[in-house]
Amino acid sequence: MAKVKRAFFCSECGYETPKWLGKCPACGEWNTIAEHVVARESSSVAAQVASVPRAVARKVQDISEQQNRRIDLGNNEINRVLGGGLVPGSLILVGGEPGIGKSTLSLQLALTNNDLATLYVSGEESAEQIKMRATRIGINNEECTVFTETLLENIVKQIEETQPDMVIIDSIQTMYTDLVESSAGSVTQIRECAATLLKIAKSTGIAIFIIGHITKDGNIAGPKILEHIVDVVLQFEGDHNNSYRILRGIKNRFGATYEIGVFEMRDNGLKEVDNPSEILLSHYDEPLAGISVGSTIDGIRPYLIEVQALVSNAAYGTPQRSTTGFDQRRLNMLLAVLEKRVGMKMFQKDVFLNFAGGFKIADPGMDLAVVAAIISSYYDRPLMEGACCAGEIGLSGEVRPAPRSEQRIAEAARLGFKRIVVSSFVQKSIKRPKGIEVVFISSIEQLPRALFATRSDMDE
Repeated sequence: MAKVKRAFFCSECGYETPKWLGKCPACGEWNTIAEHVVARESSSVAAQVASVPRAVARKVQDISEQQNRRIDLGNNEINRVLGGGLVPGSLILVGGEPGIGKSTLSLQLALTNNDLATLYVSGEESAEQIKMRATRIGINNEECTVFTETLLENIVKQIEETQPDMVIIDSIQTMYTDLVESSAGSVTQIRECAATLLKIAKSTGIAIFIIGHITKDGNIAGPKILEHIVDVVLQFEGDHNNSYRILRGIKNRFGATYEIGVFEMRDNGLKEVDNPSEILLSHYDEPLAGISVGSTIDGIRPYLIEVQALVSNAAYGTPQRSTTGFDQRRLNMLLAVLEKRVGMKMFQKDVFLNFAGGFKIADPGMDLAVVAAIISSYYDRPLMEGACCAGEIGLSGEVRPAPRSEQRIAEAARLGFKRIVVSSFVQKSIKRPKGIEVVFISSIEQLPRALFATRSDMDE
């Protein structure tokens, strides 16, 4: 055994430093630096795993392309986020807040696929607790094996004995190896355990799902190298007060990143939501002021979402700016553009903005829909029924084209919308589907005339 090495790690972000510091230079948190003993052994756990055959250097033109065989997991939303299915030998990290549904989703994956031999390793729950959740979900799979263990060496032996097609680790923070002299969940333990699991996945072709905790800032706990080691990083998002959950691909070596899958949390587990637009659009008996619809894209998936805005007089002198699901700094920019280019006195108004369903939107193509809702609430005039928007707004008030405008228009037409307002810069490059009127505008001043229902409303 080599000389024991002592190092200091930040418990929040995993930053390594040779000496103790009161404040972490990476994340800025205080009193998060702790000492860990790092033991280096030549015969580590990773070395005990079956070795990979020695690679041979080859020229690019001599390498034959082999399409990776993807495994259908029986869940269209997860297949979409993974890029079309599960790739054998991949290492996948799933993160999310406590109680968001990570363990439920993982157990559903283990129980749904009857043709996949699955080993479910739990370090947080007993076998009886897992059985209770499986009974609640109502799915039975004879090929699923439950193994409650936290010692990595025992887990490796169990994998060698059972030879499963898929392994689920719940969670990486509870696993530890005897070859590292630190407690479970420490930076060193997480890094060593993840490296060992990667070795197993690549040498045996077993796909491994790892569940990871997150910090108070929403980042995956442990060293940043954990996200670099794995092939796929999935973030499970959602509001605890809302039943809908979003599975977002942050990193994917086998497909597109930032693809999303939408689920609804029910008593019997998570249910797929094939058409998110249906849950994000409300139906009213009569049009209401302050409500607009925007066509957005997350990853490669277009959907329509309702934007709600409330503009009222500032009662306490200083106007309030409150947003739910939208960047507040971008809202302040759009309000400044409205005041400068349209002449609306926003410095005297409180502005509250909300997106339906608890979704968080970072798409700049939603600028037009946000501004339309604010204008509608400002003048207390409902927008035209059956109309939506898709476009980005610049500081000079110009309307820029939203990315993939043609897909946004097609999604609006599919859902029965009669009019969509987009940037005039895409007028010659897009196809106009039947059944929907495409209105092109070049500046924000033209937006009210394109969306208000009546001529008197447009003259306001």
